[in-house]
Amino acid sequence: MLVNNFGVERRVANLRWLSAAIVLSFTALPAWAFSLDDVAAQAEKLAAKGYEAPKSNLPAQFRDMKFADYQQIRFNQEKSYWNNLQTPFRIQFYHQGMYFDTPVRINEVTATEVNEIAYSPEYFNFGTVNHDAETVKNLGFAGFKILYPINKLGKDDEIVSMLGASYFRVIGKGQTYGLSARGLAIDTALPSGEEFPRFREFWIERPKPNDKHLLVYALLDSPRATGAYRFVIYPGRDSVVDVQAKVFLRARVGKLGLAPLTSMFLFGPNQPSPTLNYRGALHDSNGLSIHAGNGEWIWRPLNNPKHLSVSTYSIENPKGFGLLQRGRDFSNYEDLDDRYDLRPSGWVETKGEWGKGKVELVEIPTADETNDNIVAFWTPEVLPEIGQPLEVGYRLHFTRDEEQLHSPELAYVQRTMRSTGDVKQSNLIRQPDGTVAFLVDFAGPMMKEMEEATPVTSQVSIGDNGEIVENNVRYNPVTRGWRLTLRLRVKDPKQPTELRAALVNGETLLSETWSYQLPANE
Repeated sequence: MLVNNFGVERRVANLRWLSAAIVLSFTALPAWAFSLDDVAAQAEKLAAKGYEAPKSNLPAQFRDMKFADYQQIRFNQEKSYWNNLQTPFRIQFYHQGMYFDTPVRINEVTATEVNEIAYSPEYFNFGTVNHDAETVKNLGFAGFKILYPINKLGKDDEIVSMLGASYFRVIGKGQTYGLSARGLAIDTALPSGEEFPRFREFWIERPKPNDKHLLVYALLDSPRATGAYRFVIYPGRDSVVDVQAKVFLRARVGKLGLAPLTSMFLFGPNQPSPTLNYRGALHDSNGLSIHAGNGEWIWRPLNNPKHLSVSTYSIENPKGFGLLQRGRDFSNYEDLDDRYDLRPSGWVETKGEWGKGKVELVEIPTADETNDNIVAFWTPEVLPEIGQPLEVGYRLHFTRDEEQLHSPELAYVQRTMRSTGDVKQSNLIRQPDGTVAFLVDFAGPMMKEMEEATPVTSQVSIGDNGEIVENNVRYNPVTRGWRLTLRLRVKDPKQPTELRAALVNGETLLSETWSYQLPANE
């Protein structure tokens, strides 16, 4: 009997080759790697035990210093971290001081290990701040900033600042700092008071020479929540940050705010300054934009109300939301020092399905521009069980090109203007009649292609606290769009009044929804 051994020999040879390939593949893999799971393991462990409040190690002279003194403590440029590496990224650190009174731990991640970046007072120039060298030698960092040559090759520009609680700011080319992003918001605007989680530790991955992005991990901690975060930062004309997070609850919360954005609105055309001011607008953002899961676009102009105001938009699987700075002309602001015209819009592009929940807008009264009084975030309808991870992913865009954040198929609100309502008399003199007028300019690429004679009309609704007494739409040859004029009579000035409007051509929707709340007047 003859036995054919060719098939057996071939299978044996294949197995030997496969075994060798497996050995080679394992030896080719790095023996060690740091990931979000490493941070999540720490966050989960923290969530399983009681919260330990961080202890301040600041001497009184640093804790009680004024902001002007804190600003004098500057990082020594020659000691920027990674100065001697072949990479365009640099790291600098913030010193502790004022309310930045507890140190945060900052680590460097390399291909083989994690090392803490040790604090040294030699990193800093203290200016005229009187201090005892012994009192600062065991302090720490309050946060850090990332530098990258975003505007000019070979010139380091600050593009990211991570300082205070879970706040961070990001800018792109030609931008100046404005609004902030946060890791997490808890119980914002609830009577119980807001809880501010903080990033207690960071891990920054050492970039390779040709890397055009930087990877940062963060461990978040607060009395009722912990979290693990992964930030991939892409500097550019519009800087982008990819965010992955795993959040663990220690205890029940009243409201959990995901992907929060914080900004400032003092006054603008929809709510002019109550005192004479050469600036027509003063704000980091002037509206909340929402792209709902059903495809609807919503624009909510911001207010500086006399009383705390909370607006909610129930949405399933949102596609995105953000606090935007629409209207980039310098003439809108006329501020040579603070350049509000260069401040970025912040947009949250959701990843995956977020389920049912709501986008919430919180507006807080403020008397000046030094206070952030605007917060927007997503709050899920169903909160995670205690100790169970809530995973979320999103992309943050920081841009001055607001038109790209909107669908080209629909017009957007370019400007909202508020005025005293009046009626033109037979002698052509306008007489105030106790009403409030709004002029809303809609514009966009699709409108520029429309004929001036297109029969554009409006769909308008108003809440129980008001009635519409005038509603007309006319072509605006300057913007090549259409202007909606509304005049309304408020029934009770002590209560807010809700308005919604959109432009249509017959049954065809032409614009996003203008959703406005006229604040209470008292």
